Amino acid sequence: MEYGEKTENAMIREMSEETGLKIKICALLGVYSDPHRDPRGHTVTVAYLVDSVGGALKAGDDACSAKFFKANELPELAFDHAKIVKDAYQRVSHGVLPKM
Repeated sequence: MEYGEKTENAMIREMSEETGLKIKICALLGVYSDPHRDPRGHTVTVAYLVDSVGGALKAGDDACSAKFFKANELPELAFDHAKIVKDAYQRVSHGVLPKM
């Protein structure tokens, strides 16, 4: 996030910069703030459920590649990212998507 930037705007900007995708936010998934979730230091993640509305998938400047995975074929994920993905999958599979 940039100073003075709303988390929603940061999400839209970062998705475009890092993946080439244009997105719309559907719902707030959650805030992940366990002080021990990242060994590099205390970080907070604000996660959203989104829909792609345009663009083409491509790796941003800090990734060598970008691709989609099936839910049952995910690679090993860092930190607590598997929990975030699990939470998203449960939320979507139960159809609980409040409007933003």
